[in-house]
Amino acid sequence: MPEPSPLPPSTGPALAIRDVGLVRDGRHLLRGIDWVVEPHQRWVVLGRNGSGKSSLMRIASLYLHPSHGTVDVLGERLGRTDVRRLRTRIGLASAGMADLLRPDLTATDVVMTAKNAALEPWWHRYDDDDRERARRCLAEVAMAPYADRTFGSLSSGERQRVLLARTLMTEPGLLLLDEPTAGLDLEGRETLVGGLAALAARPGTAPIVLVTHHVEEIPAGFTHGLLLHAGTIMTSGPLEQVLTADALSSCFEMDLGLERRHDRWWAWGRT
Repeated sequence: MPEPSPLPPSTGPALAIRDVGLVRDGRHLLRGIDWVVEPHQRWVVLGRNGSGKSSLMRIASLYLHPSHGTVDVLGERLGRTDVRRLRTRIGLASAGMADLLRPDLTATDVVMTAKNAALEPWWHRYDDDDRERARRCLAEVAMAPYADRTFGSLSSGERQRVLLARTLMTEPGLLLLDEPTAGLDLEGRETLVGGLAALAARPGTAPIVLVTHHVEEIPAGFTHGLLLHAGTIMTSGPLEQVLTADALSSCFEMDLGLERRHDRWWAWGRT
């Protein structure tokens, strides 16, 4: 398989979605989505099951074309660019991705194959520099001691940290994290959230978009929020303006309390 040629660096928004809609079997899964992610921003996307979060992330990661509207990622327009090249500039991690990876791959191989947005090391050629780069990425998320362990032998939390390291392999221009804490126990969740907070604070980190159901999983240092409800954006903007008890209650259709302690958010049902 020929390796894609590199993309030039982008100087504009990392992600610009304009008037995007998605229709499947006559149902509007997304409608009128306008959203721009600028460099240095850290976004959290919140919404109920079925609100359209996963569809929005599949469009942003170039694995799904919208029914209408435009999608620009790192200065390249979906439908007018080679998505194989562009995907190598997007760091993508999700709970479901773990199921796509062969369990006997080492953690290093899982990270290294992100260079070509691939799942298997034999699909492309890699050298010692690539392997060393993968090990450095593992070290950035405190997984260096597990570099030679097989992916299948790791705990759920450890696998998610490997996938987070994978997003860093190509020095991406955009990080998309789709429910990375799904299925983790308390220790695994808090370790990953702490790692995301450290990543968000690191100079030079690409813009981050984190999708979650739970405000407790918003890491410190995240700057912006988007509330998605029934396929439309209810509100978006700076996190402290967007994340209110009233807005969250409307988004999740229940009476919720909300407070912030120790640079973390907490929500609870009031009925």
